[in-house]
Amino acid sequence: MERRQRGVSAGLLLLLYQISQVGFQNIPSVTLGVLVLNIFLFLNPLRPLTEVCLSVNEAVHRQNWQRLLLSPFHHADDWHLYYNMISMLWKGIMLERKLKSIWFAYTIAVFSVLIGVVYIVLELLLMIILDDPSYGMNCGVGFSGVLFALKVLNNHYNPGRVSTVLGLPISSKYACWVELVAIHLISPG
Repeated sequence: MERRQRGVSAGLLLLLYQISQVGFQNIPSVTLGVLVLNIFLFLNPLRPLTEVCLSVNEAVHRQNWQRLLLSPFHHADDWHLYYNMISMLWKGIMLERKLKSIWFAYTIAVFSVLIGVVYIVLELLLMIILDDPSYGMNCGVGFSGVLFALKVLNNHYNPGRVSTVLGLPISSKYACWVELVAIHLISPG
């Protein structure tokens, strides 16, 4: 896992600018709280990334389960934070208004833990099926999995829409998959 740059940087400044363009008064409370929490933990991480990233070795073999809670809210670098939080901003505005704040907060909490569990199970299956122990060492951080789950939920509540991913109009039905690949290519890990 690479060391990330600490402090104010281009990605963080651009994120703050984008948030100010939307207007704090136009961002629902839970969405704003998630943005603030992620920015705060980027600027003041609880631990180094190597101590919060989620992997089979750390979570299962060493039973360091707190990583399930910590890994989604830490980001590798300012651009990783920027792309995830811009995505959270738009998904949060749409879904929190639809679900209301209490249910949206519950959804974020459940997705944050479940995505980590799914990640561990998939990595464990890859280790077993491919007989490759290196999958147990893959260590990930970030909110991308939660965002993917929110995108699927958003598509459920808003079917038939068209999204723009990297400037290309794509049916929202497939946009979550394209977005997942784009996020992985832009900010792997």
